[in-house]
Amino acid sequence: MPGESGANDPVGIALMAGLLGTSAGSALDTAGHTALIFVQEMAIGAVLGAAGGWGLKFLMRKVPLPAEGLYPLRTLAGAFAVYGLTTVAHGSGFLAVFAAGVLLGDVRAPYKKEIERFHTALGSLGEIVAFAVLGLTVPLWTFTREGAWTDGLLLAVLLAFVVRPVVMAVLLWRMRLSTGERVFLAFTGLKGAVPVLLGSYLVSSGVPDADRLYDVVFVVVVFSVVVQGSLVPTVARLCRVPMRSVELEPWTLGVRLKDRPEGIARHVVEEGSAADGSTVDGLDIGESTWISMVVREGGIVPVSGSTQLRVGDEVLLITGDSEEGCAGPFTAGRQ
Repeated sequence: MPGESGANDPVGIALMAGLLGTSAGSALDTAGHTALIFVQEMAIGAVLGAAGGWGLKFLMRKVPLPAEGLYPLRTLAGAFAVYGLTTVAHGSGFLAVFAAGVLLGDVRAPYKKEIERFHTALGSLGEIVAFAVLGLTVPLWTFTREGAWTDGLLLAVLLAFVVRPVVMAVLLWRMRLSTGERVFLAFTGLKGAVPVLLGSYLVSSGVPDADRLYDVVFVVVVFSVVVQGSLVPTVARLCRVPMRSVELEPWTLGVRLKDRPEGIARHVVEEGSAADGSTVDGLDIGESTWISMVVREGGIVPVSGSTQLRVGDEVLLITGDSEEGCAGPFTAGRQ
């Protein structure tokens, strides 16, 4: 759940930074100082993240580069710049990068697919490195002596089956969700790389018993990944939450264009729409629009007037009208 992680992780990191930055004092002083740092980091991070996102959006759409391989590197450099400038300004660099990414998510820009594939691969590599470092920095033979196994498992069980369900019950009580959906959301709060990062903050800050606390973080993360992660399909089935396996589609077909394509629209045939079961000739899409390609179950279907469309077909149209103007036949409830 990227949205939940994007909202939670910057907040958790900012709170940890605030707590580690407080000096010894009364609980009230510590809470006040932590709250001040938290508000400062969130506000600066949101503002600079939005500004950085708009700046990157302008660069991606208006400033050409001499080679295709430079486009993903430009966005990567932009993310580093947003993070660095926000951190120097005492804001949350993580929130700033997340906010910039949200603004760039739907932008139409040259080499957008290549940029997305590059950053997806980079993100997967980062997760692998984070867990590899976690495994290399935790001596397993010290767990029994320091009690990390016991404390970590107890904390993991409390987080998975008590704390998160209670918090999610409060947050979701006014949302129109079934009981199964609520249970599923309450169970699937998986822990990943960010707890590892927070644990490393403890070690680098010289907190008392930092090594033991880092070991506890290791146990919690392993429990979450191995136990909760492996049970997600089972819980989804018991809660009647639909899940589907997405097969890999290693082949792609693309065409390079010098100018931005304004008359291209892509739609998916929805169940109950006018296109469901209709032939191409029978669709009311206007005289200035025609279907150039249909993709069904990962393969290309030859298009003719008698081609019958099915639910789930991806349809590529060339049109002189706006994209919204030809979306009706493919969307359920619209004609």
